[in-house]
Amino acid sequence: MDKVIEVADSERIGRAPDKTIVLMSKGNFLERGHVVQNVTLNLYIQRKDVKLGPYSLITALVETDKGVIEMTYDEGYRGEDAIEEATAFLTSHIGISALILRSIIQLDQSMNKNNLIVLESNDQEEEFYEV
Repeated sequence: MDKVIEVADSERIGRAPDKTIVLMSKGNFLERGHVVQNVTLNLYIQRKDVKLGPYSLITALVETDKGVIEMTYDEGYRGEDAIEEATAFLTSHIGISALILRSIIQLDQSMNKNNLIVLESNDQEEEFYEV
């Protein structure tokens, strides 16, 4: 199964997360032709500042029957309870649904070239650009 990483520098998440919160597990939620099985938030503490506290990178990990995507959800100096506050926001609004939809769209775009167009082709190697 393919895994897509949508984080500016994938090395930032090249280790076990500092904390994980499961938003949905063992699901059978159908979204745009994907069966969504698991949705988690992962917290990666990047550094700590004496005055500002921890710099957090929070990713959303969405597992489907067609692939897995881990993408940036939020980052910055968000305090000691960054992942808990993100979870509270997602679960108290329609945020989980929007997060899943955004992840599925990005997964589809990353896994195929159907969303790419050729801007110029002069019998040399074609260049593709995402639309």
